[in-house]
Amino acid sequence: MATEPPLNDTDQSRSGPTIIPRADHNISRANISPNALKVLYRLKSAGYEAFLVGGSVRDLLLGKHPKDFDVATNARPEEMRQLFRNCRLIGRRFRLAHVRFGREVVEVATFRGMGTEGDDERVHSESGRILRDNVYGSIDEDVWRRDFTANALYYNIADFSVWDYVGGMDDIRSRTLRLIGDPETRYREDPVRMLRAVRFAAKLDFTLAPETAAPLVPLGHHLAHVPPARLFDEILKLFQAGFAVRSFELLLEHDLFRYLFASTQQSLEGPDGAAALEFIKRGLANTDDRVHAEKPVTPMFLFAVFLWFPIKELAERLRAEGRGDVEAMLEASQRIVAAQQAQSALPKRFGEPMKEMLAMQYRFLEQRGPRAAKLLAHKRFRAAYDFLLLRARCGEVDEAIAEFWTEVQAMTPEEQRKAFGLKRPRRRRRRSHEHRASADAAP
Repeated sequence: MATEPPLNDTDQSRSGPTIIPRADHNISRANISPNALKVLYRLKSAGYEAFLVGGSVRDLLLGKHPKDFDVATNARPEEMRQLFRNCRLIGRRFRLAHVRFGREVVEVATFRGMGTEGDDERVHSESGRILRDNVYGSIDEDVWRRDFTANALYYNIADFSVWDYVGGMDDIRSRTLRLIGDPETRYREDPVRMLRAVRFAAKLDFTLAPETAAPLVPLGHHLAHVPPARLFDEILKLFQAGFAVRSFELLLEHDLFRYLFASTQQSLEGPDGAAALEFIKRGLANTDDRVHAEKPVTPMFLFAVFLWFPIKELAERLRAEGRGDVEAMLEASQRIVAAQQAQSALPKRFGEPMKEMLAMQYRFLEQRGPRAAKLLAHKRFRAAYDFLLLRARCGEVDEAIAEFWTEVQAMTPEEQRKAFGLKRPRRRRRRSHEHRASADAAP
């Protein structure tokens, strides 16, 4: 069914949605989480409106399998807490209900309204960023508060139709990511929307609409006002979900990467920029491969990939001042990570192991003696070894060194001793029972 053209301004005069009946879309309840259906049906039975909304509707229409299912309703948070015993209210900026079913959480949000001038429940900073937003309204208002047209489709549990106010169905068909409302205003309200635009374009393989992409470069500096802890979370969403390489390319294209990793941006613009770019892309490709293979990934390795060149460059300057290799690497890691904290707060539980892992890179150059042998038992060995392989693929380390550490892991203990040049441990001779007895009897 045809929909109206997408909205590119803040005009809210369009009062009604285009309703796509069940026969004209491909969403099936068989592909919706049973727990999300329980929430939808209980809200409906209690007399409330209940819609599946956001990324789950978008992904279902694209034939994907959503990981999370969000619900929108006209029930207030306090009413939801009475309706669901397994409900917990969270959030100060946006009040939400989390309905928990074991490990699965269904997020339920009350329809948000536009608010009025001076409303105490909607507060902006001087730059226009939303600080608090607990103004409730109807679905006709809620849609204008959502970010992208592809994320603003509502699946109605009452009759299984899809409600489209902003041309989201057409944008999904054309694989276009389009911001709802005036892009500059929306980015100022929440600068993280700029990162979300990049993330969704990379994840969905969508093209940014021209009016959505245009303000990214001039408004990127507003990301400096976002709390570092929130930026850390956005970095993980960008780079640990299987589309890290494309996210990185789009961040560079729209000049947003510098607001996440300033020291790395300097390396990319420096004399070794081409080598830094290749190293990062190879590291991110490795992360994408691990995600697609359902192997674990860690922020420790991700941040090491991004910060390696600025750390390495600083360590080289410190060595020129007379510092030892490991000392210079540890000091450089400490300084670069401290500077990074001002942009995206890397928790200590990731930062400290990362420093260890990078310092171990010098120890891989040692292939003889007990110190080298002990490296195999180090708790960071596997991560440090993977980082060594990445460096070898980029030509930073002799391939023979990487091959040695690859082969030695498959050796028997005796073969490892020979490889490290260790002598067999000398066995202490056991004295006979008679010899010990005579020795004890001696005066």
